[in-house]
Amino acid sequence: MSRAGGAGGPAREPGAPRESPGHRAGATADGPGGPGGLGGLGGLGGRAAAEGAPPAAVLFDRDDTLIVDVPYNGDPERVRLMPGARAAVRLLRARGIPVGVVSNQSGIGRGLLTEAEVREVNARVDALLGGPLDVWVHCPHVPEDGCACRKPAPGLVLEAARRLGVPADRCVVVGDIGADMGAARAAGARGVLVPTTRTLPAEVASAPAVCRDLLGAVRHVLGRPSAVRRPV
Repeated sequence: MSRAGGAGGPAREPGAPRESPGHRAGATADGPGGPGGLGGLGGLGGRAAAEGAPPAAVLFDRDDTLIVDVPYNGDPERVRLMPGARAAVRLLRARGIPVGVVSNQSGIGRGLLTEAEVREVNARVDALLGGPLDVWVHCPHVPEDGCACRKPAPGLVLEAARRLGVPADRCVVVGDIGADMGAARAAGARGVLVPTTRTLPAEVASAPAVCRDLLGAVRHVLGRPSAVRRPV
């Protein structure tokens, strides 16, 4: 997930609080589920997916997790996969585990991107990964909107799980910053951090599990040996 808006661009703020009365809900989705807003978010189905148990779905952050972050990018030609992304998705597909993306896209709310441009970039990611992912859900809001979907709020994770027809607490969220881990925790899902040079030390220290790369993260959630660090 992008932490800053690039040179001269607005910085990425921590995100909206968890849903409460008066907070807007309005994440949008594309992919097999088609476009649409947040449905009933519902409650959490129980404890987060236990380590060693296969997840019902794996939900990736987009920017700086699946693809190299280009702040507010609307050009599909500038999309580049992060190292290990294709292999990680291939491994999940081989196990029959649904794969999705949950992404903050405040460039829409800032007037720097359109919904169509975001979907074009997402389609390019699908192509580079060998075919469409099972669900894409993004938040178009700026932090000041106080929405229920912008990570670290749980709305994107809950909506992706709803569209996939799986319990949120059996999902795993893989991302590169604390907001991704916060969204997982708030939704009752399991979080795995894959740090980049932009990840803050405090975010690494507080993450429930940390893997050095995407393929290692997927191996970890599938119960295979991988380099993983857990909080002491």
